[in-house]
Amino acid sequence: MIRTGIQLNGRIITRVADTLTLTPERGRDDHISVAALFVVLDSGRPRASTRHLLRGIERAILGREREPLAARANATLRLGLPDPHLSVEHAVVERSLGGWQVRDLGSKNGLSVNGERLAQKVLEDGDWIEIGETFLRFRTLKVSPSTPDDITGSLSVVPTVEQALRRLADIAPSTVSVMLLGESGVGKEVAARMTHELSGRAGDFVAVNCAGLVETLAAATLFGHRRGAYTGAIDDRPGAIRSAHRGTLLLDEIADLPLATQGTLLRVLQEREVVPVGETAPQPVDVRFIAATHKDLEREVEAGRFRVDLYARLAGLRVTLPPLRHRIEDLGTLVAAALARHARTDHLGLSPAAAWAMCRDRWPLNIRELDQALAAASAVATGARITLDHLPEQVASRAPAAAVEVARREELITLLRTHRGNLAAVARALDTSRAQIHRLLRRFDLDPDAYRRNA
Repeated sequence: MIRTGIQLNGRIITRVADTLTLTPERGRDDHISVAALFVVLDSGRPRASTRHLLRGIERAILGREREPLAARANATLRLGLPDPHLSVEHAVVERSLGGWQVRDLGSKNGLSVNGERLAQKVLEDGDWIEIGETFLRFRTLKVSPSTPDDITGSLSVVPTVEQALRRLADIAPSTVSVMLLGESGVGKEVAARMTHELSGRAGDFVAVNCAGLVETLAAATLFGHRRGAYTGAIDDRPGAIRSAHRGTLLLDEIADLPLATQGTLLRVLQEREVVPVGETAPQPVDVRFIAATHKDLEREVEAGRFRVDLYARLAGLRVTLPPLRHRIEDLGTLVAAALARHARTDHLGLSPAAAWAMCRDRWPLNIRELDQALAAASAVATGARITLDHLPEQVASRAPAAAVEVARREELITLLRTHRGNLAAVARALDTSRAQIHRLLRRFDLDPDAYRRNA
């Protein structure tokens, strides 16, 4: 059966919106390449995504069941999906000539791959399979031998996330600082709150947006002040750091903290004490510091805009939250969580066309954009389904399957330029094999030597 949730320090975490990953660990020599099926999104009734490694499997039969099911026997995986539009045995994903193919089993409603209706197709990494009202994705992954074969994504179905959460759980009870990196909207504050919850610290979680601090008031906001310390200081204030005593302080957009305040913050990190503005006696504090930014802090250090010693203090553990486009396999989990927050009924779903548009979108503003799109769609939807008409125009108007191909080719070109034609580095960036990169190069008629010559 499918393993539900992720157990950390004896606790099952079930908050479906809290998904994060770390920068991949070094030394992945023991990792193996394996095909996997992700059940990404049941449009009729969105629920947590699931992942199923095809390790030791020759064929995976996809069909209708009352409840989600993953049963393995005799090199066969049966995936039962609670989609009433499926046949009992709808389609099969099976080994074929060294690879994998998907084939319709004479179902009533047929199947589509990447938006194209067909009877069978040899699968490539990243292909989307649509059966009934359910969207699955075929991937080739690098996993460790201990990676579970079947898992439900209460947090994430991405293997690297499982490893990352264990590391995060191990470090959570300590006072080691954490640096959260990633684009805007990827959920850095959510990750910080999760770290606090796992820490067992008795104090509060306090978040400060450093980008919103006026330079003249930054010190008072962080360190507190005495009444009369400056014009407008009409009473005593503890400041964010003392408010987080015995708890966790998130310094969001840390790269925008004024240089003068950076020096004072460094002393707090070193001495574990704070001097409020207008006072002379230091006050001890016990605070877990988490910093977050969408900027390249190393570049900010080189430019002299961020103190290298403060960076070293804050970067005890660097955590990178991926953009949504790089972990779209979690879409069902994220959609289910967003609808649980915003839908006015318990059974609001998506039309297949709306679901497909969301699966193929690039989501440039990440999880925040997804959440806002579903909040708006839920507000205007009058029936049991969110349709294309309810989604924001930039999502609903995406071109058909060709848009996916264009986006994939552009991403490959960007990575070839970034890594100067180094195919091993490109494969690592896409978390796939060099053989798959060679297939993509042939598919998109790209010459890696051209990017090496331009290095």
